[in-house]
Amino acid sequence: MKFYELEAKKMNGQVVKMDQYKGRVVLVVNTASK
Repeated sequence: MKFYELEAKKMNGQVVKMDQYKGRVVLVVNTASK
């Protein structure tokens, strides 16, 4: 799977498609907790 095929959810539940960031610098931060 390629990065631009991924989707993520915002805090409000809205889905964000990574393909909207093509051609831009993206910083991905994992802030997982138990």
